[in-house]
Amino acid sequence: MRYSPLDAVHRELGAKMVPFGGWDMPLAYATGTLAEHNACRTDAAMFDVSHLGTVRVEGPDALATLQSVLTNDLTKVAPGRAQYTHLLDEVDASVLDDIIVWWVDENVFDVMPNASNTDRVVAAIGGVDTTATRAVIAVQGPQARAKVALVSQQAADVPRFHVQKVNVCGHDCVVAGTGYTGEDGVEIAVPAAGAHDVWKALVDAGVTPAGLGARDTLRLEAALPLHGHELGAGITPLQANLNWVIAWGKENFRGKAALEAEKSAGVARKLAGIHIDGRRPARDGTRVLNADGADIGFVSSGNFSPTLGHCVALAFVAPDVQVGDAVSLDVRGTMIPGTICPTPFVAKKK
Repeated sequence: MRYSPLDAVHRELGAKMVPFGGWDMPLAYATGTLAEHNACRTDAAMFDVSHLGTVRVEGPDALATLQSVLTNDLTKVAPGRAQYTHLLDEVDASVLDDIIVWWVDENVFDVMPNASNTDRVVAAIGGVDTTATRAVIAVQGPQARAKVALVSQQAADVPRFHVQKVNVCGHDCVVAGTGYTGEDGVEIAVPAAGAHDVWKALVDAGVTPAGLGARDTLRLEAALPLHGHELGAGITPLQANLNWVIAWGKENFRGKAALEAEKSAGVARKLAGIHIDGRRPARDGTRVLNADGADIGFVSSGNFSPTLGHCVALAFVAPDVQVGDAVSLDVRGTMIPGTICPTPFVAKKK
């Protein structure tokens, strides 16, 4: 089990700790997941996301290496920017990991894998795993930048999907305008020794600590994929409706041939949203049936939406399913009605 540099802080706050991707991380604090979720939607919340990996790739060949492996095209951006991308399986184009690349300096990249995939990403792209040297604090919500400004105006001013080196509370940090909630905000990578200082300053500025529970309900409302659910073994970017992550014009990248073959043949399933009345959630693995009672897919993520007041789900369904179609979900032997609906369930903030 690995522990965040902020582990002691979480325990002092009475957080319920759970294992996640090989890390012991806070699920929720004393206020509870619902309050933490609502704080992010209406004010500002912060999440310890130190379990995400950081792989530093640098040198004159760094850009070429990343371009040859990852699906997106870094030449669409530039130093000082961030980009979402995928690492694919060479044989079937499954998403081995979905990644944010922070282009820190001309020949310096911080590649941010999911918690359990860091070794896999290092094997694919090289670089140095620097995860243990820092903490990452994500501050999200409509008031996130105003409250971060009370701690560091420079950090608050980092634009969306930009990356800047910034001093926060006397510590040299890297700040990116990214997030995983559908709200605006920033992620602050701070040296491990300074993590407590930055966390305390943000608490003093009125930012609400939030755990993995709220992070999951927030990302589900925003219809953002979670590796192991909407992405993973047997799931390609095309099936997950993430075509925009693919730079088809690049000469090559890992898994491109398999992805082109699927594009030509057409996907066998696609990711869709489901509106479910009531508070009984359809969890991952729940079967989805059409109006005729035929099995058409399965839920990949489902939960109660605190913002909407009813349940929602993401599901892989047959490619001919359309928005507005009536479906049924087999929730532990009880058939629950639902409707295929557009995503995101809650509109993403600009």
